[in-house]
Amino acid sequence: MAEAGSPPPPPRSGLQPPPATFFGALEPGNPVIDSLESELRDFLGFMRRSAGAAEPRRQELHRRGANTLFNIWIKYKPRLPDWYYNEKLLKVGDLLIQFKEYKLALLQCYGRYLQQFSSVNLDEVIADVNQFKSIFFPNGFGDKSAALTFYALQGRSICLYQMVCSSDKNLQNQESLQMCFSILSFLRLIMEVTLPQEHLCWLIYNGTIYIYTICRHLMSVGQSAKVLEYLLWASICMESSVPLLAVHYLTWRTTLYTAVCYCYYDCQASINGEVFARRGLSKIDELKQLDSMSSSPQNPETKKVFREATIKMAVMVFKRAVYESRRKPKGFFRPKLRVNLKDTQNLPWPRTVTERLLTEMFDGTAAHFLAILEALSDSNRRVLRPAPPVPDETEIRDVVSELFFAGMDILAGGGSFAGTQGSNTEVSGVIHASSTLMQLILTGKNGVSGEAAVKFIKLAFSYEEWDVFDSTFGLVINFLQSQDDPIWKKAETELRLIIAMQPLVSTRKSKHGFSVQENTFKEATISRSSGKRTIARQEGPLKHGDPSDDLVTLATTLFSCICTSMQV
Repeated sequence: MAEAGSPPPPPRSGLQPPPATFFGALEPGNPVIDSLESELRDFLGFMRRSAGAAEPRRQELHRRGANTLFNIWIKYKPRLPDWYYNEKLLKVGDLLIQFKEYKLALLQCYGRYLQQFSSVNLDEVIADVNQFKSIFFPNGFGDKSAALTFYALQGRSICLYQMVCSSDKNLQNQESLQMCFSILSFLRLIMEVTLPQEHLCWLIYNGTIYIYTICRHLMSVGQSAKVLEYLLWASICMESSVPLLAVHYLTWRTTLYTAVCYCYYDCQASINGEVFARRGLSKIDELKQLDSMSSSPQNPETKKVFREATIKMAVMVFKRAVYESRRKPKGFFRPKLRVNLKDTQNLPWPRTVTERLLTEMFDGTAAHFLAILEALSDSNRRVLRPAPPVPDETEIRDVVSELFFAGMDILAGGGSFAGTQGSNTEVSGVIHASSTLMQLILTGKNGVSGEAAVKFIKLAFSYEEWDVFDSTFGLVINFLQSQDDPIWKKAETELRLIIAMQPLVSTRKSKHGFSVQENTFKEATISRSSGKRTIARQEGPLKHGDPSDDLVTLATTLFSCICTSMQV
């Protein structure tokens, strides 16, 4: 009963539920926190289950989930402290990203968090740093909310990018490209403001990952020239943040360096690519010297990190050096003579100038093969449009032939380490199904990965190196047919298409002994004689008639590949 002179209590229907702090600490056991966690658990479980539903049903479930989350936030916001509520918003947003619910994470998590600042149109890139600071960080960067705000801005950016990819996977629309570059500019702005705050270095690290992810996608659709500045920025940010200069982050820093080199090579600026790669090597060497000065001894994992970084940069140097070292000055007399590699095939390594450079720069056949693949790779080439090397110079043609010659020998079980392996090395053991080339390099194993072997075959087709293509095709196909993983079945399907395409792009009779027949390959024979690994060629040519028959074969093969597996 109310005391005399005091106002009467409000009716029960108007009472607000008590805040979470009324029940004590914000931890398990607090009824408000327990209730919130229970409802969020149910919601996230519902979203996880709805991800596997068919499209019409999935849209309905998505709407229901969005309404549920909206009601949860409306219900609990008045009962939670702002800092707790904001942290929960971002944690749920991160979980929704894992479920690929990007739009929901954007609108109901990151976007809801950013609503507290201003009515500014976040879809427009804020180019002015001072304006950016005044809107989002009026109190400076000292408090905990600053880190949450940076995190929300980055989360919003990555959600926007994923939504663009969902609607336009190959970024074919100009609007999609423009949105991606706007996102990159905004991420760069966030990092520019964050960089001086050493305690926020983890946000710089996250930002470089987001920039790299978007840039690699744009590079795949021919935008290398435009993304170069962003990858350079990400690389410089890693170098400018003292905590990120640690050995722990060297592998990632080298990945960024490599992406910059790829951009230069894609833009036909190979000299810049080599210069940047050499710069990367010097940075790695500086860090190695600093690490050697520390009191603690260098452990095997650290040595592995330095080896991987050095290999990646050395390969980018080799990518240009192998050609430039052979080019003659302008005006120099160039006799039109080609090197006859068949005369040297039974000699020990190094048999050619290219193999000599390989053995000087790299150890082991796995590293040699990686350098060969990178030197031959060109983003401007298309597998099914074979053509000779460009530019059409005798020296360049010689280098290309020598690279393929070396790669073919490695695939056949030879290479610079063949002598140390003995004459009993089985050809089937050269290709590894469960290891990448880099894993083989770091563990000191010789041989090549399955992925690298398939890429080598495609490059031989692309460069019209038919002898190499015929000599190694049987080995690679036999390896693929012995595997059960869908990845290798997909690769086998791709090679079937190449075989069907070959009569249409080359008048030369094939000697690999394989033809597309009843949706399978004919068997090839691999033999070994006198300790030399060779792939026996079946001289029976592919049976194909006029071009119309070859077109029918190609169409039939393509149709079969599509119908065999939706995944392929």
